[in-house]
Amino acid sequence: MKKFIALTATLSFLISCGSSDRGELVGVKGKKWRPEKPYGMTLVPGGAFIMGKADDDLANVQDAPTKTVTVRSFYMDETEITNSEYRQFVEWVKDSTIRTRLAILADEQQLKPGAGGIGEFAFKDQEAAEGEEQSAYDKYMYENYYSVGTDDDMYAGRKLNHEPKLFDDPQEYPDEFYVEVMDSMYLPASESYNGLRTIDVSKLQYRYTWMDIAAAAKDKSKSGLREKRSKYLKTESFEIYPDTTVWIKDFAYSYNEPMHNDYFWHQAYGEYPVVGVSWKQAKAFCSWRTLNKNGYQKEKGRQQINSFRLPTEAEWEYAARGGLSGATFPWGGPYAKNDRGCFLANFKPQRGDYAADGALYTVEAQSFDPNEYNLYNMSGNVAEWTDSSYDAASYEYVSTMNPNVPDQTNQRKVTRGGSWKDVAYFLQVSTRDYEYADSARSYIGFRTVQDYMGTQNTANGQ
Repeated sequence: MKKFIALTATLSFLISCGSSDRGELVGVKGKKWRPEKPYGMTLVPGGAFIMGKADDDLANVQDAPTKTVTVRSFYMDETEITNSEYRQFVEWVKDSTIRTRLAILADEQQLKPGAGGIGEFAFKDQEAAEGEEQSAYDKYMYENYYSVGTDDDMYAGRKLNHEPKLFDDPQEYPDEFYVEVMDSMYLPASESYNGLRTIDVSKLQYRYTWMDIAAAAKDKSKSGLREKRSKYLKTESFEIYPDTTVWIKDFAYSYNEPMHNDYFWHQAYGEYPVVGVSWKQAKAFCSWRTLNKNGYQKEKGRQQINSFRLPTEAEWEYAARGGLSGATFPWGGPYAKNDRGCFLANFKPQRGDYAADGALYTVEAQSFDPNEYNLYNMSGNVAEWTDSSYDAASYEYVSTMNPNVPDQTNQRKVTRGGSWKDVAYFLQVSTRDYEYADSARSYIGFRTVQDYMGTQNTANGQ
């Protein structure tokens, strides 16, 4: 044993002598990190601001007393997430769902790539293709993880084969198994009308895992680290298709069927903000956006990015103010019109007159002038989900540094900014409102943020 220790020490010394650090403490060198501004986002430099009601609390809600807080730098979407952008998420889930069903059926039929038909969509990790050598890593992962599944999903972890192209034209379906899978994705023919068969959106479910870090950090139990970690890992699955019926349910005795029929899927509304999305669906979108981007980063051999997420309530208000201290609206205020008498946002300016500002419902996400951080429609158009839970007294107890209320048991989630159907009070950057996490509305959308990693960047660093 002593000989082994001595040999190890000698080898370590020789390795040290052969390195270029000259025995100095130089740190572990990695690839240089260059912050990359995400597409469609703008950098909001961190800083301090006075959060809360700058004007009189006309509604006497008393839930937003002034409080000086500081937030870190972050990127934020310049516009609300649009129908077109959310459809990319839906199409990805649809594609993955179909490929998963094809792979499972191919597995049941013991078909493999090269067999033709549905076999071309078999799980990629089954065996190396003929003439290819399976890496030691893939072999180990398949035998120890991919092939064993989980208690509630025997196919969990299996790698889908995204190489073969899916067939959209029924006349091109390669075999009866493919027909069977595609048929299972649509509503029964008896439920179709106008000559169209509609996809069963309840089949479009996104599953993801996240960790409740805040709860784990507060755990004072003496259980092992691995046990604690698994205890706070949460796996959730949601239907991710927007609830288009909100256009009907939100307004009694009102004719809004055209919006129900066309708003989400028709390209005429592609650049309009997505609505009918719950807080939980918005969180799922953030997870997918992170997964989608990191998949590209891995393919290019680049370092992974950190997660996209919903903004905290403080981040949202700080960004909405656009650097203006004590302002009522993103453009300053105190009025919702400019000096030419034109409205500066999409809202309900007069009783029952939704179109006075030039729009009956929503407008395109890049409408009206942006604020000083180049953020569009931070007031009006659609209210926006934040990551924070609503508590009327939260300003009294939250931290002054990056304040947030991440209460998983509180289903009331803060919405900000007001919408196309709200009066000007709700457009004020300090006005707080909330909706329940599992609810969807025709006037609530969202935008995402990403933490900034790079050279310290603040707006008021004096």
